[in-house]
Amino acid sequence: MFKKITQIPEPEVLKAQNSLAPKLVKIKQERDQELRNIIAGKDPRKIVIIGPCSADNEDAVCDYVARLAKVYDKVKSKLMLVPRIYTSKPRTKGEGYKGIFHNPDPKKGTDITDGIGKMRKMLIRAINESGLTAADEMLYPENYDYVEDLLSYVAIGARSTENQYHRLVASGIDVPVGVKNPMNGSMNILLNSIYAAQIENEFKYFGWQVKTDGNPYAHAILRGAVNLHGDNVQNYHYDDVVNFAHQYEKSGLKNPAAIIDVNHSNSNKYALNQVRIVREILFNIKHDQTYAKFFKGFMVESYLEDGRQEIGENVYGKSITDECLGWDKTERLLYEIAEAL
Repeated sequence: MFKKITQIPEPEVLKAQNSLAPKLVKIKQERDQELRNIIAGKDPRKIVIIGPCSADNEDAVCDYVARLAKVYDKVKSKLMLVPRIYTSKPRTKGEGYKGIFHNPDPKKGTDITDGIGKMRKMLIRAINESGLTAADEMLYPENYDYVEDLLSYVAIGARSTENQYHRLVASGIDVPVGVKNPMNGSMNILLNSIYAAQIENEFKYFGWQVKTDGNPYAHAILRGAVNLHGDNVQNYHYDDVVNFAHQYEKSGLKNPAAIIDVNHSNSNKYALNQVRIVREILFNIKHDQTYAKFFKGFMVESYLEDGRQEIGENVYGKSITDECLGWDKTERLLYEIAEAL
């Protein structure tokens, strides 16, 4: 049984209430194209999608992104920095904090209309103060229309990769979409998902029958897997990536590319492991051209403070979901990556 609580305004209504200024539209268009060029191999830089596990606090997130922008000014010849501003969080058991989209105040209940407004305000403020457009996960496909004018990168999570609706909507998105390998780690399923996102599709969306052109910039994100016993299994090692690159090439997909998520199952959800994993990948890039060409960048979870906290502890800039690298370690890591490339 469904109980109707409140009607949520259509995307056009909420977009009109808080929209991008023309100068910010231009910034987004330029960054969108830069990311397309990197995925297509026309730009040799590597992408670093980096930021908190969940964007729960506007001031802390915008503080983080402003710091990121200062680093970007020094590394942009080698790296394309994309802040993670994740506004919807998947929950393994369906309970807990679901992101600012649902819970604009983590200590209070659900208010989706208010959440959408605060989400848009935060994303626009981040662009205005830093010049950096963000990445977010498309957890609920019909929610994408509320932010499609603000994002330069979209991720499809491991729990959603096999979902038909996610694949279809991804085929209509005009910015790069990173598709994570499913929780069981199947590369065949991942390649099928990318194929579905790259081809034309026709389906129902927001009350319309729509047709998409396909997204040639859909690509892989390797995030590790979980085996039948619940143990984490890594897929960032040299053999994993090179074997997948060969499998990818045989598939005939457009723009073969992989981002490596150095947290989640790859790090056993231990944030400090991300530094070691990045260094291993940098070593592999230097010693194998197949690896270097196929590998397009990193996904890293970091925030202002190391670790994580429970909701209500109120530590500014500390994750309330998965643990993250703190800012000092993050800044050093970004400079280390740029220097190594």
